[in-house]
Amino acid sequence: MTVSLCIIAYNEDKVIKNLLSQVLSQTYPKNKTEIVLVDSNSQDNTKKLFTDFCAEYKHQYIDIKVLDNKKQSQAAGWNTAIKNAVGDIIIRLDAHAEIPQNFIENNVKLIQSGESVCGGARPSIVDEPTPTKEMLFLAESSMFGSSIAGYRRESTEKKYVSSLFHGAYRREVFEKVGGFNEDLGRTEDNELHYRIRQAGYKICQGSDIISYQHTRGTLSGMLKQKFGNGKWIGLTIGVCPKCLSLFHFVPFCFVAALILFSVFAVVGAVVGMTWLEIPLYALLLLYALADLTMTALAIIPSKKHPVQLLLPFVFFMLHFSYGLGTVVGLIQLPFWKHSLDGSAQREIENVKQCVKKNSNKIPEDS
Repeated sequence: MTVSLCIIAYNEDKVIKNLLSQVLSQTYPKNKTEIVLVDSNSQDNTKKLFTDFCAEYKHQYIDIKVLDNKKQSQAAGWNTAIKNAVGDIIIRLDAHAEIPQNFIENNVKLIQSGESVCGGARPSIVDEPTPTKEMLFLAESSMFGSSIAGYRRESTEKKYVSSLFHGAYRREVFEKVGGFNEDLGRTEDNELHYRIRQAGYKICQGSDIISYQHTRGTLSGMLKQKFGNGKWIGLTIGVCPKCLSLFHFVPFCFVAALILFSVFAVVGAVVGMTWLEIPLYALLLLYALADLTMTALAIIPSKKHPVQLLLPFVFFMLHFSYGLGTVVGLIQLPFWKHSLDGSAQREIENVKQCVKKNSNKIPEDS
């Protein structure tokens, strides 16, 4: 089967060289592989690295395409790649990723076994082992600090899941369900995978497929990421509430309860009803116990460093940032003008047509 490996990037010249070298070392035949590189109007050397890679190695592959994503959003970038891909299998790969040599090969084997959508575990890694980055890595790797999603941790069993990162898709899947909803920011993959499941496909997480994602290297960057994730959870309620799970709203419930019980405590102090402070103290006590327990579980197997003592506070900031983002998203929802002209739906249909059109465009010499 022919494969289109798609990479979307924006200002990723610090990591893209390493990823492209890993693409070159793949065990799957290059004459059965197409590389689709999409630049989202980067302001650094990302596009130059793409074009240089294309010029040097294009003759080894079915093709190497360097495309522009003028809309810059992640969803628009993936749609650009899908519309131009010609492979039997389309693989999505983030620029901040790392992959082993058998990544493509193992995905193809699982697709050939009868699956239509597959992928593997995608644990986090650090780009350099500084104490601060290692501490942030512990926060991101912990179920308490990130999520319960199975793909975030290594797995030795084959199972069916609701969503995954770095997925491989039979072309027919996009012919049937179309592309990504460009109205969405951080939840475009949740919404696409919901439509895929509604169309009758299963999403398989293979036992021998793995890829890695670089965790954010600064606390401010991680907090910004969590706030954005939470905000898009709130906004996605207005587009596709069924593509979200209850677990997406746990930080929101925590922040909402914290705000509500704080109001109770203030009112209780003003009117002399001190018992109204009890819910706040109970919430903080339960959270502190959970926070300290999960911190200990994260630190025990790691290399110890004093900076890890900040981990309980980092957990709290991550949860509060995510939950506050959801609060902001829900507040903005009534004023968020999405799909008023049907542009997102037209783009989804456009992807369907482009995928069908490119179905038989494999060059004869490949």
